[in-house]
Amino acid sequence: MKHTHLTPPCGISSHASGQHIPLRRCARVLAVALSCLGGACSDSNNTSGANVSSIVSGEFLALSYNVAGLPEELSSSNPETNTPLIGPLLNGYDLVLTQEDWETPEPNTLSPLRVYHEILKAQAMHPYQSVSAPLPLGNNPERPGALVSDGLNRFSQFPFGPIVRQRWFGCDNNSGDCLALKGFSMARTALAPGVCVDIYNLHGEAGNGEGDQALKVANTRDLAAFIAVFSAGRAMIIGGDFNMRLSRSHDAENLNFLTAQTGSSNACAALGIIDEEAIDKFFFRSSTTVTLTPTSCRFETDIFVTNDGGPLSDHDPLAVGFAWSGAPVEDAECP
Repeated sequence: MKHTHLTPPCGISSHASGQHIPLRRCARVLAVALSCLGGACSDSNNTSGANVSSIVSGEFLALSYNVAGLPEELSSSNPETNTPLIGPLLNGYDLVLTQEDWETPEPNTLSPLRVYHEILKAQAMHPYQSVSAPLPLGNNPERPGALVSDGLNRFSQFPFGPIVRQRWFGCDNNSGDCLALKGFSMARTALAPGVCVDIYNLHGEAGNGEGDQALKVANTRDLAAFIAVFSAGRAMIIGGDFNMRLSRSHDAENLNFLTAQTGSSNACAALGIIDEEAIDKFFFRSSTTVTLTPTSCRFETDIFVTNDGGPLSDHDPLAVGFAWSGAPVEDAECP
């Protein structure tokens, strides 16, 4: 990941212009000491490691976007033309989670085919960016048919630790899923020093056949089990292309299982915004030391458009705003 840190100015977002001034540096220290005047405050019962003398807070705008970055000849969009247009638009968001976003190998053994992450990141100004997982190109012994990796990347105004990548254990070629090492990734991310959130990015099994449905059940359980171990007691955000619709009962059951097992909530539904056909989603969970609150939910269909107003991908980009507050804790795993 990049380690050069840029300090963005403090400001507001403007959907009309497609520009957003990141709000990371708007974090403020709340005067918790006001409640402690006269010695009324004590940390004698504090066992979380939190600094009870101050709480920091802020807000940020997150984006989940499947950029349809397969080679032009295979993509259901036009990545050769659209990817250079998507790149600079990502700068309007503090946290961007991308799917179907692969980097062309050097030397390019795919030639004349190519993929497009290197074009996408060229104009992204986020100081912290993931390193794209290398393409297996048929050399993964556990899935020899896979030509591309998970396609999961992230762009962030917040520093994050090592990215853990976990692929789904099964796949069904009904929708070409076995051609990729689809799964999820997680990185522990610092909203402020000592205030960390586990942020997940995923791309779910596509299709709606019997095999796909069985794999979605298994994958949802694998994700919940992973969260139970690696994110126990931690605040978290899960974003991505779930390939699940609330309008399908079996998909709704999986999503309900995920929220019940992880204690998470659908960010848009928490705001009373429910789109039963949407497959791109954000979920969130607070902890005892970090509170997350969704403040907005919007598909940015008027921003990510071509010059003639067409979409830049076969997915609509989902933007969710979050307010956060937290008591800094001493955490060796927080970057």
